[in-house]
Amino acid sequence: MITKFSVLYVGQIDLDNIGRSGTPANERRYPNERFAEAFFTAKDVAQTMDELGYHCLWMAEHHFQHEGYEVIPNLLLLSTWLATQTRRVKFGCAFNILPMWHPIRLAEDYAMADILTGGRVIMGVGRGYHTREVETFGAPMLDNAANKELFEEQMEVLFKCFNEESWSHHGKHYDLPPAVPYRGYDLREITCVPRPIHRPVEMWQPIASGKTLDYIAARGIKGMITLNGERIVDQIFHAYRDAAARAGRTLQLGEDLCWGVGIYLADSEAEAIRQVEPAHDERYKWFAPFGFVRYADEHGRPWGTPGAPARVPTLREGIEQKAWLCGPPRQIVEAIREFEARYPGLDQVMLHWPEGVPAREYQDQLRRFAREVMPALRR
Repeated sequence: MITKFSVLYVGQIDLDNIGRSGTPANERRYPNERFAEAFFTAKDVAQTMDELGYHCLWMAEHHFQHEGYEVIPNLLLLSTWLATQTRRVKFGCAFNILPMWHPIRLAEDYAMADILTGGRVIMGVGRGYHTREVETFGAPMLDNAANKELFEEQMEVLFKCFNEESWSHHGKHYDLPPAVPYRGYDLREITCVPRPIHRPVEMWQPIASGKTLDYIAARGIKGMITLNGERIVDQIFHAYRDAAARAGRTLQLGEDLCWGVGIYLADSEAEAIRQVEPAHDERYKWFAPFGFVRYADEHGRPWGTPGAPARVPTLREGIEQKAWLCGPPRQIVEAIREFEARYPGLDQVMLHWPEGVPAREYQDQLRRFAREVMPALRR
């Protein structure tokens, strides 16, 4: 049963001249003062969510984005500050890009955020997808196998930091601790100080394909999907449950997963499409070249594979795929209830904030959703 309603804010500033025929994504460049707006936008939206009973504001880590789409470089720092500006809402890391971190540094920073916020920061990790970011930080991105190898060793270290009183790790990329003398003895183990108070640590990871499912399901890592077509969603939800079963974990269909969907409310579907279509198109101008069109055709073939479409999608195609729900509240309620009935273990839906929708307009959307959709789903 869906009981938690969250929001994904990737960290965009208020973008101008949006839409399919607007400013090309690669031509966008903003001054530093504009990037600072994102942090205070996050505060305003978090306070609105807090008042309305939302569960979590998820945000994304990114770097070097003078284009203005994703401008939050440190989720733990921002989340710790936002917790001082709110009372109950949680803050999710979607995601800390682990190859750009030393795993011990990330573990320590998360532990401090966990302690200082009383457990209101949710941990999430990813491998990254921007070559400009990951390769600049000295980690592999173009070499997918090397990126995966590094990430998985970093995860071993991260789990040790969280779960073991003292530990050592000797792998290809990390020799921890080094074999050095310390205060009259030979150093063999180290202890992370502090560790999170709220353990086991709730951990999330994005699911972009089926390749990571066995890895995350076996380790109890929860999975998030965002703006996927319904065929892709169904494939992933069944595959995650089956992977968990292979690892000895019995889950209901949809359990330990989060469904991310684009939602825009208006008095009619046509009006909703008219209002949000420019922002939808702006999003895909930026994200489609990274492979973020996760739709399937009538034969179940993912877009971009032989025989299936390979183009920037329209909003109407997104609605057909049920990756986007646009229209009056009763229509949105019916669509979410249908999804809820199909996946009885699912307890969280995440509303994607369309890049290009101004902050004030989106807060109005959140108020209407809380007033006209959430109560109907919580009965």
